[in-house]
Amino acid sequence: MNQGTYPLAAAMVNQLNRVDMISNNLANANTVGFKQEGMTEGSFNNYLNRAQQEGFTPTKINTITNTIPKLDGKYINEEVGPIVETGDALDFALKDSNSFFKVMNEGGQVEYTRDGSFKIMDNFLVDSKGRNILDNNNEPIVAEDDYINQISVVKIDFKDLEKVGYNNYKTKPGAQVEQLELNDGEMMQGALEKSNINTVSTMVALIDANRRFQQTQKGISAIDEMNSNVIDKIGNNMQ
Repeated sequence: MNQGTYPLAAAMVNQLNRVDMISNNLANANTVGFKQEGMTEGSFNNYLNRAQQEGFTPTKINTITNTIPKLDGKYINEEVGPIVETGDALDFALKDSNSFFKVMNEGGQVEYTRDGSFKIMDNFLVDSKGRNILDNNNEPIVAEDDYINQISVVKIDFKDLEKVGYNNYKTKPGAQVEQLELNDGEMMQGALEKSNINTVSTMVALIDANRRFQQTQKGISAIDEMNSNVIDKIGNNMQ
């Protein structure tokens, strides 16, 4: 295989992953409390250097793939989305970017969310998917007169979280979770935090990812055509 094909093929894969992530961002532009995701891209060189430091001896194929672009990781835009007043007593917005409500998932595990569009179901306070909102003792909240003071709010750095399921997060091993007493003034009742997605810039990013994919695809096609021409010329000269 032509060596130029390796980085082009890797770039195509990276752009496909970008398209998937950006499309998911756009699809959640109206999701309450949603945070935009992004990804970083580097070169294989970083991983090769790290391996060399650990005593790994590079081979020819390592040298070839040294400049291949690689996705280094994902990140979450922590910026607080626009706060919109709704007038609904069961809507809550969090003031700080690193504050979260606690919710119990279908498996009985605690997850974290910034989606404060709550409702009452079977006399319990639940989220928009019917899952129980939890108090500081990780117990479901009964919709009584003082239920607002029972809503648990915690503070967690985004670097200690990873996204799971529907707009929720779970903590990574060793995460630091700060439990606030009585919400500590972190909530705004009758308001919701909208998604922090900028639809215009996100659409531009989606178009850019598609164009980059098409450009790398054309590059591979050009290399393939060049190889075919070379093979034809060699074959003609040998006749």
